Amino acid sequence: MNTEIQIEFNKIKERWAELAATDYAKSLIEEASVILDEKELRKQLRDTSDSRDMIEKLGAPPVQNVNEMKEVLTVAQRGDCLTPYQLERVETVLAVVERLAHYLSRGKQYGNPLAYYDENLDSLDYLRDEINRQIRNEAVDDRATKELFDIRTNMVQAEDKMKQKAEQIIRSNKDCMADSFYALRSGRVCVPVKKEYKFKIPGSVIDKSATGNTLFVEPVGVSRYFEELELLKIDEENEVYKILYTLTAMVSDAVEILEEDMRMIEKLDYIFSKGKLSIDLDCVEPKINLERRIILKEARHPLMDKTVNVPLDFSLGDTELDKETEYNETNENRISGIVITGPNTGGKTVAIKTVMLNSYMAQCGLHVTCKEADICMNSNYLCDIGDGQNLSENLSTFSAHIKNVLGILERVNKDSFVIMDELGSGTDPTEGMGIAVAILEELRKSGANFLVTTHYPEVKEYASETEHIVNARMTFDRETLMPTYKMVIGEAGESCAFYIADRLGMSKEMLGTAVEAAYGKAAVDGYKFQSTDDKKTKRKKEPSERITKIKKPKKKAKIDVDYKLGDSVMVYPDKKIGIVCEPANEKGVLRVQVAGKKIWINHKRVKLHVRAEELYPEDYDFSIIFDSVENRKLRHDMGRKFVEETLIEDF
Repeated sequence: MNTEIQIEFNKIKERWAELAATDYAKSLIEEASVILDEKELRKQLRDTSDSRDMIEKLGAPPVQNVNEMKEVLTVAQRGDCLTPYQLERVETVLAVVERLAHYLSRGKQYGNPLAYYDENLDSLDYLRDEINRQIRNEAVDDRATKELFDIRTNMVQAEDKMKQKAEQIIRSNKDCMADSFYALRSGRVCVPVKKEYKFKIPGSVIDKSATGNTLFVEPVGVSRYFEELELLKIDEENEVYKILYTLTAMVSDAVEILEEDMRMIEKLDYIFSKGKLSIDLDCVEPKINLERRIILKEARHPLMDKTVNVPLDFSLGDTELDKETEYNETNENRISGIVITGPNTGGKTVAIKTVMLNSYMAQCGLHVTCKEADICMNSNYLCDIGDGQNLSENLSTFSAHIKNVLGILERVNKDSFVIMDELGSGTDPTEGMGIAVAILEELRKSGANFLVTTHYPEVKEYASETEHIVNARMTFDRETLMPTYKMVIGEAGESCAFYIADRLGMSKEMLGTAVEAAYGKAAVDGYKFQSTDDKKTKRKKEPSERITKIKKPKKKAKIDVDYKLGDSVMVYPDKKIGIVCEPANEKGVLRVQVAGKKIWINHKRVKLHVRAEELYPEDYDFSIIFDSVENRKLRHDMGRKFVEETLIEDF
């Protein structure tokens, strides 16, 4: 797993990159990683301190992005002509160089080493002045040269003469004109002539109106000045290109100096971005050692709000030897590993992240969020934080942990720094404890510095009995049930789960059962809970949401309507006598013939008058009553032979 992401250094980079101005500095920040060369690391830390000091005394440096300038120089070296816009970009960068050099020179009064970078900056005043004089508002200025000024003056005069001549012709030929103003058509000055006077005004027809009644004619006198203007435009274009090529050649000759200026701007932008980050996060310069020692005083997690973050005091790698004793990595008294225990949400994970993140920042040449810091260089940073579950690779939490841990053990050495969160979690507690101890033993043998968090009491016991490893605990206020986020090194912590459950209302009987299950019957008397006999009673259950089931439709009782074919019934409310021609269906609707008509009616609107068996003999043919004579005849014929008629049942 990516260490930078796990310890959130990638978020520090995002914040850091926002403080840089140039693309080059941003790319360096994106690629920033731990520095393994002690000399280079110390230089980077000095640069960070010097840049912060200069910013605090002189304000932010005047730097800007110069990426566009690189394209300009490429064009100049290729021999192409630079545009006025590109030349103005050159002038802008040279202005930045001048301001930056002045900014740095002011730092010399404070003896700041960064101030002497001004000697590597050349503002090329002659080139800047020349561009500033000849280029203005992304165009060649009229007074760039005397020749250009004369040409453009003559162009203005030619345009005025064209307009004056056109106005004169309009005044002299008012009757021929469709309007009293001249018009511009295709860049030419034209007079609006009525169609019928086309040949009275000598000249060329340039355009006509939508109706065709007005012709826009360029008079002969005007065309002479237009031709003069076109020749002047050619002269202007030649003079402009002459000026641009001259300035381009000057830029091309100064390419090496300009490239060096840009390199210095980008380099200083990167250096000053580190100083800005130090101020932004309220950091200090750490001391660097090669003695596997990490000491942090009032350390903070850089991404946490300073007003709510509880400072962390931490030390690792110290020995009990006299300070004058020479360091020896095989020293029996050296502490290389710490096993941190404590309650959930007690700050264990934040603590180990804080230590590694500050160490990582220091080895990247950055300041750290501490009051004081003495940090050792590490060959690599290895960590296992989070559940690591990966569904795409079919990895459970425990499998992901073990895969990551095995990768760490393959890379770990005596100069490594390792952190592991919830060691041995995600599986059977007994087996997880055994695996945790085995991992700790491998880390101890490697000689690496390591921090691990755990809840296993057996691991705490292992740490207390093993050389080079100590316990540490995150403190917890039993009165308020709140963690204090302070680490005490040298003492084993407890999860406080029983005390939290006690304060939240779990009965004494349940707590006793829990302690007995965890530590045996003898351990029950060692816990002093606040629970009283009143808490033995069951807690009143709060009403909860209920699942709404689909109601199955009730089976409708079969409607028992005892009406048969031929029964005589009384139809209400008219109280007419009818005969049942179709018995009631499942909905209780039957068909009754009343006064020669067959109607559908609900059984509730009829009442039995006389049963069919009392009116008709057995096997009586009811078609005599309900069917027409024609249908009866057709049915009779169909019983004897084939007929083409269609029998229509109307009941």
